[in-house]
Amino acid sequence: MTGAGALVGLSKLADLTTTALTFDQLSGWVDDDHTAALAVFRSTCDQLPGVGWTDICASASTASNARAFFETFFQPVLIQDGTPMLFTGYFEPELQGSLTPNAIYRYPIYGLPPNLPQDGPWLTRQQIEQSGALSGQGLEIAWLDDPADVFFLQVQGSGRIKLPGGQVIRVGYAGKNHHPYSSIGAELVAREVFSADRVSADAIRQWLHAHPDQSRELLWTNASYVFFRTITVVPADQGPLGAMNRSVTALRSIAVDPGVVPLGAPVWIEKAGNDPMNRLMIAQDIGSAIKGAQRADIFYGTGADAGQNAGRIRDTGRMIVLSPIRQPDA
Repeated sequence: MTGAGALVGLSKLADLTTTALTFDQLSGWVDDDHTAALAVFRSTCDQLPGVGWTDICASASTASNARAFFETFFQPVLIQDGTPMLFTGYFEPELQGSLTPNAIYRYPIYGLPPNLPQDGPWLTRQQIEQSGALSGQGLEIAWLDDPADVFFLQVQGSGRIKLPGGQVIRVGYAGKNHHPYSSIGAELVAREVFSADRVSADAIRQWLHAHPDQSRELLWTNASYVFFRTITVVPADQGPLGAMNRSVTALRSIAVDPGVVPLGAPVWIEKAGNDPMNRLMIAQDIGSAIKGAQRADIFYGTGADAGQNAGRIRDTGRMIVLSPIRQPDA
């Protein structure tokens, strides 16, 4: 750790380097809406464990000056592992589906199998889909009309499903088959279908629809498979549940690698690209593809517009964790 002083709550992995910064070194810090960030921080602050957090959360609940709160209780720390920063985006899809299968709605999403092991690889995506290994067990939550929708719902980890009668159900992540995530976008680049600067969620979806005879085989290159649960406790005007079992907030919540960044911690992001963003986020979610010290997935909201915006994001920059400064009585 380089000049970081008495910082708590950060990973102590040996391959990480940490450098303490000042708030003056955060580009755009004074221009952000710190009050909005504080409201999101408060929503999960009670789940932050360990030394240093209890007093911080108590102060957060009564703070009247949000910027002063963050500057008083936190130290900006740049954590690096030698890999360049990568920002991507995710969203909550709104899909068409049915609670019963028919000629249109033929592609199931499943609840958690009772015999799924706690760890270690289980059936692959291909084994589940090709053999119908989960059929007839009553695990189907709903059926969708497009296998690409099933796949991208699993990538996002949550979504809303509109039923034929107008009812809407919300589903969230329940577990996975313990196989590592493998990007089908990277696979298409490796096959020289797209160049790295042209691949996007929209481009992948269009390719899948244009090549139905090859689409299943491509999807099977990602052995990872996600299971869902029906979410009934989240109001319609709030975002989906993140990894902390609280709603995430559009453009204020990010998914991080929890092995590096503590869930619930404030994180300052400086995202480059066509839509640059300097903003205080809260680390409230995780993702199979989100690994490393300089890796984050920005939550863009719910619906098609959010999906288009999220799908375009593959940008460089940097992110800086706000680590709590150890208090004298901690």
